[in-house]
Amino acid sequence: MTDSKIRCPWCLKSELEMQYHDAEWGTPLHDDDRLFEFMVLDSFQAGLSWRTILNKRENFRKAFANFNAVKISKFTEEKLETLMQDQGIVRNRLKIAGTVKNAKAFLAVQKEFGTFD
Repeated sequence: MTDSKIRCPWCLKSELEMQYHDAEWGTPLHDDDRLFEFMVLDSFQAGLSWRTILNKRENFRKAFANFNAVKISKFTEEKLETLMQDQGIVRNRLKIAGTVKNAKAFLAVQKEFGTFD
């Protein structure tokens, strides 16, 4: 940490958190795909540390079709069961099922307003 950037104390625990802080945190975001990604990650973060989610981010990306809301909205019960066995993500049945419901709601907002943003 020899650079002169001013950072929030919460991100000083790991390089991953500093990278997130510097490149993403607090940055205005208007891209629907990225907004959906953060919606998914934020919902899984509830009750856990953000570091846990950042460490599993790439696993979430693989498990949840690169955060593609259209694909996620079509996940079957069989797919949800597969995700419950995926040790690379947070295996919480309600959060996994909620991600599918959120994808459907996200798409409905896009359809009504032309964008989620």
